[in-house]
Amino acid sequence: MASAASAPPTPTAPGNLKRIVAASLIGTTIEWYDFFLYGSAAALVFNKLFFPDSDPLVGTLLSFLTYAVGFAARPIGALVFGHFGDRLGRKKLLVLSLLLMGGATFAIGLLPTHATVGSAAPVLLTVLRLVQGFALGGEWGGAVLLVSEHGDARRRGFWASWPQTGAPAGQLLATGVLSLLTAVLSDAAFTSWGWRIPFLLSGVLVMVGLWIRLSVDESPVFKQALAHAEARKAEQGAGAEKLPLVSVLRHHWRDVLIAMGARMAENISYYVITAFILVYAVTAAGVSKQTALNAVLIASAVHFAVIPLWGALSDRIGRRPVYLLGAAGIGLWMFPFFSLIDTGDFGNLILAITVGLVLHGAMYAPQAAFFSEMFATRMRYSGASIGAQFASVAAGAPAPLIATALLDDYGSSTPIALYVIAAAVVTLIAVGVAKETRDRDLADVESATGTEPVRAATADARSV
Repeated sequence: MASAASAPPTPTAPGNLKRIVAASLIGTTIEWYDFFLYGSAAALVFNKLFFPDSDPLVGTLLSFLTYAVGFAARPIGALVFGHFGDRLGRKKLLVLSLLLMGGATFAIGLLPTHATVGSAAPVLLTVLRLVQGFALGGEWGGAVLLVSEHGDARRRGFWASWPQTGAPAGQLLATGVLSLLTAVLSDAAFTSWGWRIPFLLSGVLVMVGLWIRLSVDESPVFKQALAHAEARKAEQGAGAEKLPLVSVLRHHWRDVLIAMGARMAENISYYVITAFILVYAVTAAGVSKQTALNAVLIASAVHFAVIPLWGALSDRIGRRPVYLLGAAGIGLWMFPFFSLIDTGDFGNLILAITVGLVLHGAMYAPQAAFFSEMFATRMRYSGASIGAQFASVAAGAPAPLIATALLDDYGSSTPIALYVIAAAVVTLIAVGVAKETRDRDLADVESATGTEPVRAATADARSV
């Protein structure tokens, strides 16, 4: 085999690694800002602007339905971006995803409402939401892989968790902007034009993100794997490589199912805690819109801070124990969560959401390294993205919709709590049957046949 293909990838210098982490984090924050901004607006104003002829709660359901459409497009984005990300590299696809997401979000800020163009308004809104979902479906896998494949094995869980903080950072930014606007504007002004400002702001943020993201290098692990494949093809006269999707489904179908199961509690709980709670706290607990937004804002800040800590812990004790702790904890927290919110007290609201998000972080933090370590390099973008994003269709997509429908049908939080608990059980089973991946070296997980990942020598992996 050619030496260029067999030589280990050049280690990433600490300064370069920090720049790569920053590029992934900032880009991911902007993408999640765009995505979460839609969810918050769906809960607060879209029911009035795009579905004004419906009953308020039904309008909210329809608004959350357009929200769920974005999740339906995420698996398509995972397939397309995963395919080209495994063929062309991580960096190019990350730039494209940022442009698509930012452009769609900016366009939402310019949309005419139902009062201006009638039924065309929700149709246009839905189309732009599809573009958002498509872009985000390709963003997550590329962002976490770029960091995972640059970082060292000893601290991979810590470094790979930083792109994960883009979710609470985006939530923090989106909720903060909305909270500020609702505080300084009257309800009439916010509903009339104020809601557009956060969407238009996305255009500025995307320019900043692109400037930073374009400055980073391609993953050395990917470049080594590409050289390996090309050398093998030249020496053996092999035909065209199998599509990454085909290889994933052939060799890693079990890992895809595990990733999907692992996502259930993490994804469902997050959208119940951050998106649906804006509806529940206002309609069922009598909390003001501003109070609910402020509680999510504070809790998101704590969420941001704890994710790297959970990631670092996964480097010490393993991905599975930390993940299992989060899944079990979120299931046990659901009844106290709603009981605290039902009091209508601001302090209890903060406590309920903060504890929920801290437990969520125990699943979300190790997820990046955990999923990355499951797949071989030339199918890693596809495998990680497919496992994560296909699960979102059944998990995060309908979560606010199901929770709102349960509230409408039963007038109680009990069925909603049981819904999240059921998801926690699924995740506990999936992660429970998974293999620990902490000691795998991403440069070594691709065997000659591309079948099962090869466990790297623990001494080598832990001595970096």
